[in-house]
Amino acid sequence: MTKVIGVRFRNAGKIYYFSPGKYEIAAGQHVIVETARGIEYGYVVLGTREVEDNKVVQPLKQVIRMANKEDEALEAANKKKEKDAFRVCQEKIRKHNLEMKLIDVEYTFDNNKILFYFTADGRIDFRELVKDLASVFKTRIELRQVGVRDETKIMGGVGICGRPLCCHTYLSDFAPVSIRMAKEQNLSLNPTKISGVCGRLMCCLKNEEETYEYLNSKLPGVGDYVTTDDGLKGEVHSVNVLRQLVKVVVTVDKDEKEIREYKAEQLKFRPRRKKERASVQDAELKKLEAMEKKEGKSKSGGKEGKK
Repeated sequence: MTKVIGVRFRNAGKIYYFSPGKYEIAAGQHVIVETARGIEYGYVVLGTREVEDNKVVQPLKQVIRMANKEDEALEAANKKKEKDAFRVCQEKIRKHNLEMKLIDVEYTFDNNKILFYFTADGRIDFRELVKDLASVFKTRIELRQVGVRDETKIMGGVGICGRPLCCHTYLSDFAPVSIRMAKEQNLSLNPTKISGVCGRLMCCLKNEEETYEYLNSKLPGVGDYVTTDDGLKGEVHSVNVLRQLVKVVVTVDKDEKEIREYKAEQLKFRPRRKKERASVQDAELKKLEAMEKKEGKSKSGGKEGKK
C-alpha cells in the first residue's frame, strides 16, 4: 500500500496522486506540488490515505509544501492576469482574422507558461498569433484546440435537468456514450431530446446503463410471446422496466383479445441474452449511430502551438 493524497488543478479536472511526505493533509486544503508543467498550486480533494500500489504511477512526486498566504495571493493574481490575457488574445485573433473561438486562458503557477484553449472547425495556422502573444507576455505560449465537450466542461452551464452540468462539477473524464444506451433505457431517439448543451449525447445516459441492462435482462421484449401464470398465452404489448411490469395482449374466451398487466415473475419466456439485445438493429438506430460517429470525428481533432 502507498500513502497518497488526491489533487486537482482545474475545476472537475483529473485527480492526480502525490505523496504527502511529512504532512498530514485533509481534503479542502491547498498544496504546492511539482508537475510536468512545473510548480503548481493544487486543491486537495482526497485527504491522506493508502491505496494499492498498482493504482499509483511511479515515481510518485512529493508535496513541496502546504500553500501559504503568499501562494494564495499569487494564485489570485494569476486569475486576474488570465482575464487580461483573454482580452488581449481576442484582440489578436481579430487582428489576424482567424476563424477560432477562444475558450479559456490559464497561467501556470510559476508564470513559466500561458495556455490558451480554443475551438475551431478545422486546422488553424496560428503561428503569427503565437509570435504576437509571445512578444506581449514575454513568456512561453501554448495554444490548445479542444472539442465541443471540453469546451462545455470548461465553460459550464445548466443542463435540461435544471442542475449545473455534470462535466463541469464532478466528472473527471468523459465516458463513452452511445445511442444504444438511450434505446436500452426506452428513451426517445430524437437527438435533440437526448443531447446536452454541447450538442453531443448526454453524459448521464451512462449513469443508469448497468441498472437498465440488468432490469431488461429479467423482462421479455416488446413483441415476444409469453405464457402467464394463469395459463394464458399472448404477445408483449409494452414493458415498465423500473416497476418490472409487463402488459400482454392475451386471448380470452371466444377469441377475444385483452390487454392485461403482469409482474415479470408471473410470466414464462425465453430470457434475452445481452448479445441478442445488441444484435437488434433498426434503420433509425443505424442512422443515428452513423451521425454520432461522423460528428465525433469532425470535432475530435486537436493541435498545439508553442513558442
